[in-house]
Amino acid sequence: MTGGRAVDAQLKMVFWQGDRHWLGKRVDHPEIMCQGETIEDLEANPRDAYRELLLEEVPPGYQGRDIAL
Repeated sequence: MTGGRAVDAQLKMVFWQGDRHWLGKRVDHPEIMCQGETIEDLEANPRDAYRELLLEEVPPGYQGRDIAL
C-alpha cells in the first residue's frame, strides 16, 4: 500500500435500528460506534473511522507493505 491507500481488512460490525437511524459498533473496536440513515451509510462510516484510527499520527506520503508472519 502506498500514498494514502488504506489496508484491506474485513470489518465485523453489529447493528440495529434506532429511533431515527441505524446504529452499529465494530466488534474488534467497540469504541467505534457509527450511525447512518441507511444500512449502506452505516457500513461506510466504520470504514472511515477505522482508517482514521489506523492512520492516526501517520504523516502524508506514508508507505506500507504486506509482510509474512
